[in-house]
Order: sequence, then structure tokens, then C-alpha cells
Amino acid sequence: MRVIVAAALALLAPNAISAQPPTTTRPEASANPIVETFSSFGYYGGWLMAAFDSIPANRYAYKPTPPQQSIGYIAQHLEDANNQLCTIIGGVNRRMTARDSLPDTVKAAWPKDTLVARLRASLLFCKAALDSLNDRELAEEITVGPPGTGRTAPRVRWVILLFTDLAEHYAQIASYMRLLGMVPPSALRAP
Repeated sequence: MRVIVAAALALLAPNAISAQPPTTTRPEASANPIVETFSSFGYYGGWLMAAFDSIPANRYAYKPTPPQQSIGYIAQHLEDANNQLCTIIGGVNRRMTARDSLPDTVKAAWPKDTLVARLRASLLFCKAALDSLNDRELAEEITVGPPGTGRTAPRVRWVILLFTDLAEHYAQIASYMRLLGMVPPSALRAP
């Protein structure tokens, strides 16, 4: 009988211990937990920068099939999309240059260093736009579409568009890297 009781206690003790409430205290609640969640977009931004940094300059014209975008095209597209979305998100206009109005196909052929620097600057612009927000501002209705239409949508719509665009293009560039025999940054072991 003692053996049965001892066996039952041995089986139940781990469950009883794990059912105890945690003894650690929770950190102070953030005043803007939603914005803080979005501000950690560094996963995709960091992976994108690591990907574009690691791809050799002579591969920036690579695209798996003729209808697909080249690596250079993806880099210039991300820069432009980031700047447009984060102008709306942060409500601050980015200073435009004459180079910004060049056709996408021309920008896609820029040297790697130029494309990477401009992409990095666009990600920093987005970080500043996100860091300037609070949770209340995410729900603010802002004008969408052509002027005078009266259409509005919550600001968070553009934050979500930013994240989905970064995720989509990271998946795209990670696939290209695999086709080139490279390992995408998200698949590398942490140092």
C-alpha cells in the first residue's frame, strides 16, 4: 500500500508544483502597449537589411523568372513603400529629392550601396514614425483616397500595411536567397 501511495505522490507532485501561481511580479503596464508591439518591427526590418547586406552586388539584377522582380527592384520598392506608408503613419513628410521621382526600373539598377543605404534610411524613418505614436492615435481617422472624397480610415490600417509589406517582401527575398544557395537571416543561428 505504501508503494502505491508513494507512486501516486510521485506522479502528482510535479502537477501540484506547476499549478502554483508564479512568484515573480509583472512589470509595470505600458501606457501604449499596442504601439510598443508595433514598434518592434525590427524582426522584418533587421532581416531585410541583413538579407540585402549579404547578397552580393553582382546578384542585384537576379530574378528567378522574367516576370518576377529583381533583387534591386525589391530594394527600391521597399524604400518607396516604407516612405509613403510612414509619411501617413507619422504625419510627417519626408524630404523628397530629384532621384525619388526617377522610374522604378532606373532606381532598381542603382548600385547596391545606394539601394541598401536608402532602404536603411526608410526603415529608420518608419521607426521614428512609429515611435512618435501613442495607442489613441492608432484609432484616429485620417483621410484616404483622393482629396475631397471624404473617405477616412483608422491610422492603424497603414501600420498593418507596413508590416504585411515588410513580411511579404522578406519572404520573397528569403526565397531568392535560397535559390541563390544562400541562407536567409531568419534561418541563421543566433550568435
